[in-house]
Formats: sequence, structure tokens, C-alpha cells
Amino acid sequence: MNKTLLNTGVQNFIKNNWNTDIVSVLLQKPIFEGISQKELAEQLEAKKKCKDKLPTWFNTANIYYPNKLNIEQTSSELTANYKSSLIAGKTLLDVTGGYGVDSYFFSKKFESILHCEINKELSEIAAHNFRMLGQNNVQCIATNGIDYLEKNEQRFDWFYIDPSRRDDTQGKVFKLKDSLPNLPFHLKLLFDRTKQILVKTSPLLDISQSLKELEFVKEIHVVAVDNDVKELLYILEYGFEEVVTIKAINLTKNKETPFSFKLNEEQSTISEYGNPQHYLYEPNSAILKSGGFKSVGKRFGLKKLHQHSHLYTSQALIDFPGRRFEIQKVLPYSKKTIKELALTKANVTIRNFPMSVAEIRKKHKIKDGGEAYLFFTTAMDETRVIISCKRA
Repeated sequence: MNKTLLNTGVQNFIKNNWNTDIVSVLLQKPIFEGISQKELAEQLEAKKKCKDKLPTWFNTANIYYPNKLNIEQTSSELTANYKSSLIAGKTLLDVTGGYGVDSYFFSKKFESILHCEINKELSEIAAHNFRMLGQNNVQCIATNGIDYLEKNEQRFDWFYIDPSRRDDTQGKVFKLKDSLPNLPFHLKLLFDRTKQILVKTSPLLDISQSLKELEFVKEIHVVAVDNDVKELLYILEYGFEEVVTIKAINLTKNKETPFSFKLNEEQSTISEYGNPQHYLYEPNSAILKSGGFKSVGKRFGLKKLHQHSHLYTSQALIDFPGRRFEIQKVLPYSKKTIKELALTKANVTIRNFPMSVAEIRKKHKIKDGGEAYLFFTTAMDETRVIISCKRA
């Protein structure tokens, strides 16, 4: 951590030039003594990434930014604030602290936070920023959180853990045992020090696989931002053996759209199927990731087009946690019927269809955009169909 970057003149430069061309900064001669252009560029680039993702940090004076990769990997303020609404107490240990965004929001719900981060520089940066943000109830220790627990017998109300992928699994769908720390392996140690754990994982993880690896799962939260799933949250409570509740939440700047169901409810529900009626519904991405395909249809009294299509229909328009469309035409899939639509531009979606969107666009010369929506899917009688719609 180069503290020279915190000098008033440097901070003013960063504040006034965060949106400048980074390459031009790198090509200049050093502007400030003791600061390389690379270091300066890293601050500018990281601050720019915080504008929408971490506006509190962006708008606070004298914030020190880590490299852009740390910013990309950290929680956004929207998701961190949501996590902090789920738990509260006196003490929390953030086992995998990172840049400290989650700890910052937890610190508003707990009397004291212990932030463990193995990277010494990142720990130092987080500690500095907590002071700048006025959160004085967070203690930062540059150590591995699991090592800390093995050396200390301190108990906490809650643990928060965000396991990362091991290097040899980078870019692959991974299991919790393939992460650092290996959460399934360390569960006994963790439950010796607390009764409640909040785990954040990548949306790449398979929920059913994670349930096999974990114990005492009470709730699973599938968190999306603007219909893009960002993280999976698992709440573990020692001794909990009842039915798991799954909550799908879509966050926007001004609204939260929740949908929840019990795991056994989904398993026991029988879907009602039907052909497209007057309206078509596509659940938001959080619901799709949650696997609540039968529960959402039953809850809203909708008919499902096909077991594997995850599209729903009704005669009357209803409020629904996802996209709603008015159906204009339902046609059997063929080159001839697509020509009949006479569309050169449309928004294309596939659901349970043997071609990709890119293949459909190329084969039928359909450009992206416009007000028309085409769903390529499979009907209940196994025929391939095109559903032409407009937004409802």
C-alpha cells in the first residue's frame, strides 16, 4: 500500500480524472514523486469501476482502491446490503474478508466485526477505508480466517464466508470442496465456534450439489441484480433439520422482487400443462436458478407449456415476478413460417429448443432488437413452435 497516493494533490487528481483514458496516463512521465504511472492508473481504473457498483466508496474522500480484479470480485453495494438484512447480532467473523464491502454493511447490524484477510496489503487497504467510511467497529487482521479459528477459542454469533475457487478450477463449475477454504472439510471447526453461518458462493454452483456437501442448511437465497444472478447465499444453523426454504430475489436500485418456496413444496407439486393462451410469462433469472419451476406456476395459477420449457401462460394478465408478454401468433417452427412473420429484427429467446440464439439469427437473418419478441420453444405435444409476442 503506497500511502503517498493519499496525499491531497494526488487525491484531487484521482477525483478529477477517474474517467480519463487509462492508456494516456500510462504513457505519460511520472506526475507525482514516489508514485509510478501504473499505480496511478490502477487507482483511476478501480475508482471508475466503483462508480455504479460501490457508490459509497466512489463518493467518499481518501478511499484507497485495490487492483481492478478485487473490485470485480467483490460484492456490489446492492447485494451486500441485502446480505446485511438477513442477519444481525453482537459479533461476526468475516472469514474471507477481501476488500471489506460485506463487512462494512454487516458492521451496521453488529456491535463488532473481525475481518480476516490473508493478503496483507488488501487487509491494510480495507482497514484504512473503514476509517474513512466512519466504521470504527471493524477490526482487520491480516491472516487466514481458518488459521485464526484454529489458534483461538473465541466464539462468534455469526460467521460469513465467501470461498474462492482454487487456481486449478478457475473458469470451471466447481464444488464447495474445490474451494478455498474447503468449507465441507472445516464445518466441524466452524460449528465449534458459532451456531450460525452465512455462506456466499458463485451462481455457477449447483444448488442440489451444495446441499449434499453442507449440513444444517436453513435457507438458500438466489440473488439477482437487474435479472442477472450474482450470488447464492446459504444460511446454516447448527442443529436445523427441517425443510429448506429457497428465496429467489431480483434487486434493482428501487425495488426488490422476492419469490420463496419450500424445497419439499417444489418436489411434491404437480404442474398443470397447457397450450399458449393470451399471455406468456418468463420467470426472472433468480427463480430460474432456484429451480422453483413447478412452485411458481402453481402459486400464480399458470399453465406450463412443457416440462422443460419453463414458460407459462394464462388467459388474463396477472402480476408476475418476471417478463410478461401478450401473444400475437403461435406458429409451427419452419423456414416458411418465419418468412410469414416478415421480421428482420426481433428479440429472440430459446427455451427447450435444439438451436442457439446465434444459430437462429444466422439461419433466418434476424437482427437483434426492435419491439418484437420471438420465443423458440417446445409445446406440450413435443412440437417445435415460435411464439410471437409484444411486451405486456
